[in-house]
Amino acid sequence: METRIPSLNLPARNGQAVDTGATSAAGMQAILDNLDALVYVSDFDTHDLLYMNDYGRRIWGDIRGRKCWQVLQDGDGPCDFCTNHLLRKPDGLPAGTHVWEFQNQLDKRWYQCRDQAIHWTDGRLVRLEIATDITERKEMELSLKQAHEAAHKASLTDQLTGLNNRRAFFHCGGQLLSQAQRYKTPLALIMMDLDFFKQVNDTHGHEAGDEVLKHIAGLLHGRVRDSDCAARMGGEEFALLLPEADALQAREMAERLLKLILGAEIVYRGHKIPASASFGVTVLADGDQRLEDLMLRADRALYRAKDLGRSQVNVNLPDA
Repeated sequence: METRIPSLNLPARNGQAVDTGATSAAGMQAILDNLDALVYVSDFDTHDLLYMNDYGRRIWGDIRGRKCWQVLQDGDGPCDFCTNHLLRKPDGLPAGTHVWEFQNQLDKRWYQCRDQAIHWTDGRLVRLEIATDITERKEMELSLKQAHEAAHKASLTDQLTGLNNRRAFFHCGGQLLSQAQRYKTPLALIMMDLDFFKQVNDTHGHEAGDEVLKHIAGLLHGRVRDSDCAARMGGEEFALLLPEADALQAREMAERLLKLILGAEIVYRGHKIPASASFGVTVLADGDQRLEDLMLRADRALYRAKDLGRSQVNVNLPDA
């Protein structure tokens, strides 16, 4: 099908009438059909397609008796992202050009769209859209965004265990601390250090040590809530921040983790490697200003657990 635009009623110029017949219409048709972009016109109220240039017809086919959402989206009703309401003022007059980008769900291509309300040849106000294919540019932008997001995530992730790294711990920990201080809610910190980890490396090698660290990280992954912040702080030391948790809840969590670690079956090249850990627990105090204030108390509790024989949980409360 070849869609023709109606003859245009152009104003007189220098007192001479301008030819508004087939020649001007054919010229306009030639211009529009040679644009490397979709151009279409639809009725505001019925969504009937009134015109589509050759670029659009080659991709979306015949428009006779069809509505814009049937042709461009193969839908069963007006699109929920339709911009018609943005193209007219409350008084019904044109509101200017609206420029936006979207991915067409029919052909999966990305387009930059320029929409506006114009007066059609019969005087009514209609929707005009000029859509340029920007798929290559958009895919490059999305790839760059994904690369940046991946790089950012990598900078905050411990590559061996998949847990947050030390940098991420201070980032999310600072947010949890501010939230707890603002809303006067509890916040608990658990510091954990694997016992006799150097012996694992010396006896079985560093690859075996890595397997132990990954196994312990898996136990943490499986027990923490989405709101918690678990991190590998370095070496064999881990930290766990628990928002909305008091000292008793934090101690119970540490004891559950200790039980899991003691019962873990870590096998490397046929050798079963036993594991244990010491825990230090504390909670947020009124006078705490920084995350380091909690970490200092939790570290003292951790060292106390080590001094008392390891493989246990020690709690250091702010008033103790």
